[in-house]
Amino acid sequence: MRADYIRIYKSVHTWTGILAGMALFIAFYAGALTVFKEPLARWASPQSTASHVPLDAAPELIAGVLKARPDVAKGFSIHLQDTENVPARMGWEVRDSQADDHDESSVRHYFAYLEADGGVRMEQSSASGLTYFIDVLHRVVGLPVDSDPNRWVMGVIATLYAVALVSGVIVLLPSLVKDFFALRTGKNLKRMWLDAHNVVGIVSLPFHIVMALSSVVFAYHDGIYDLQDKLMYGGKLESVFQRTGGGGESPAPARDPAAMLTPQELVARAKDLAPGFEPSALQYQQVTGPRAMVRVWGKDAGAVSPRARGGFVAIDPYTGKILNTDYLPGKQTTANLWVSSFFALHMASFGGLAVQWLYFLLGLAGAWLFYSGNLLWIETRRKRADRKTGEVPAQRLDTRLMASATVGVCLGCVCGISLMMVASKWLNGRVGDLNAWLQGLYYLAFFASLAWAFLRGGARAGTHLLWLAAVLTFAIPLTSLLGGLFPATGAWAHTSAAALAVDATAFAAAAGFAWMARAASRRIRQGAPDSVWAPGRAAPSAPAAG
Repeated sequence: MRADYIRIYKSVHTWTGILAGMALFIAFYAGALTVFKEPLARWASPQSTASHVPLDAAPELIAGVLKARPDVAKGFSIHLQDTENVPARMGWEVRDSQADDHDESSVRHYFAYLEADGGVRMEQSSASGLTYFIDVLHRVVGLPVDSDPNRWVMGVIATLYAVALVSGVIVLLPSLVKDFFALRTGKNLKRMWLDAHNVVGIVSLPFHIVMALSSVVFAYHDGIYDLQDKLMYGGKLESVFQRTGGGGESPAPARDPAAMLTPQELVARAKDLAPGFEPSALQYQQVTGPRAMVRVWGKDAGAVSPRARGGFVAIDPYTGKILNTDYLPGKQTTANLWVSSFFALHMASFGGLAVQWLYFLLGLAGAWLFYSGNLLWIETRRKRADRKTGEVPAQRLDTRLMASATVGVCLGCVCGISLMMVASKWLNGRVGDLNAWLQGLYYLAFFASLAWAFLRGGARAGTHLLWLAAVLTFAIPLTSLLGGLFPATGAWAHTSAAALAVDATAFAAAAGFAWMARAASRRIRQGAPDSVWAPGRAAPSAPAAG
């Protein structure tokens, strides 16, 4: 390929990466955490004061709730697994009809349980919105609300991301075979970072292609569905997904929920269809109407699930008739499997725990890829000291600003998420609107970090913020330890493997941030004086080329 073409593609790769890089750092760092959304939710949920009634008593619980609240018949769930984030056996949601379909912040959660005397008790749940907000940060690159305009912003960034991927591969093609696994260490830190950037980028290229393309589709999927509805379904797309039949000339009489099959019988029918399927919840819909249905949700580690929470089989709760297996892992049609694979490849809903850990590591590696790309841009534009006089020039304003912005945005995101996790335990039960507090604390940490980076310069602020990230992240397992040793503090410590894994991972991450902080501090003391990452008239250090 001609050298001038390579230069063009290199310029495209650089500028699309710069424009999208910091937003993608937030998306990938938060996205890595959302791979383990369920363990995070379990870790952040206090021990429920309600008793989980035996599954055998679920029909009695359902009957009691529907007698007191007939409106609940339109939709509720029976949870089959007694995890820390499930307050009781039965629960349901009330959604604001004016809210965006993707906005979970407007949803109120309720649960019900049987008291010792057999009476039914219903309460509103004050579940932590920690995992939901981390997922929002992932889906709309740090913006506060998962709304259409914010998703469109994400779509633009994902498009730039795809362009950066393609142009980056083209730039590397001439030297790909020779330099693919080269990692040249030594005094030339820029070369070492470039080698590491290229190796991580090429090794994880299939993962990044999937993330880029699927993110564009997710950002604009509502518009795609609307266009599909007009062109292919004549405005009747919604009816395609609704169960048909049974209407009649006049309204059917209300059905008696007491005649429904027991949860155990429904689970048995689902497992008969797919022996590897592990049900986790029963989602009841319109149980007193002529189109009553139960979705048996669950996962199958050996199959592709259509959603992160798994897949489902739809069953008539009165007759046990199988209504739909299109979303049952391992039993999907070819067309549905293709669509499910698209979601599964983005959400790691296949292959079980091993694939989740792989995606977690690839997500963190992706965040580092965007961070290192910005560092390489900065180093490429630095002014070097005069070889004859040794005079150290002042660095360019654009490189100093980019250094501060990169450090502030990236480490501000890390500090904000760690602070939210710690606060989710210490503030639970102590503030009126926990979720508003968590979001406020995230943005306080984020913008304070950004301001500090511009005030102190990228280098010094980078060291400070890395130490802050290490302290806040270490406070995650420390909070659990204190909650376990001193329950009177109001914190708590769960002993399930999922919750303990969150603490262990946070401890390892804190150690990693501390190591990077020491490396950045050493870089300030021992690095080249003519670098943006050196103290002086420019603007000092970050977790840069340590």
